Amino acid sequence: VQLQASGGGLVQAGGSLRLSCAASERTFSNYHMGWFRQAPGKEREFVAAISWSGGSTYYADSVKGRFTISRDNAKNTVSLQMNSLKPEDTAVYYCAADRTIVVITTGSGIAYWGQGTLVTVSS
Repeated sequence: VQLQASGGGLVQAGGSLRLSCAASERTFSNYHMGWFRQAPGKEREFVAAISWSGGSTYYADSVKGRFTISRDNAKNTVSLQMNSLKPEDTAVYYCAADRTIVVITTGSGIAYWGQGTLVTVSS
């Protein structure tokens, strides 16, 4: 599965951005999808995940209530709507795919990663 993330950019604190991730695989609906981020000097961390059907979503406490993950299996895309952005949200954001929900929510042993898109939130 090839994943192509897009939508990053520079935004002021309190603003919004929408990230998208397009998958090449026609069996996209078989995969749980997730977003992770890595800030400068820090380890990559889990942000949000969504089950293959879209019926279950999971969020890190730091983004709960501000970020929303969604997917469109007909278009092979997963999105991350980010509202009320804070400077601490600044990071490279990566989309990921895996067949196991525990893996996609922990980041350990993920099968497929996208290339990352930079989000910068200015104060």
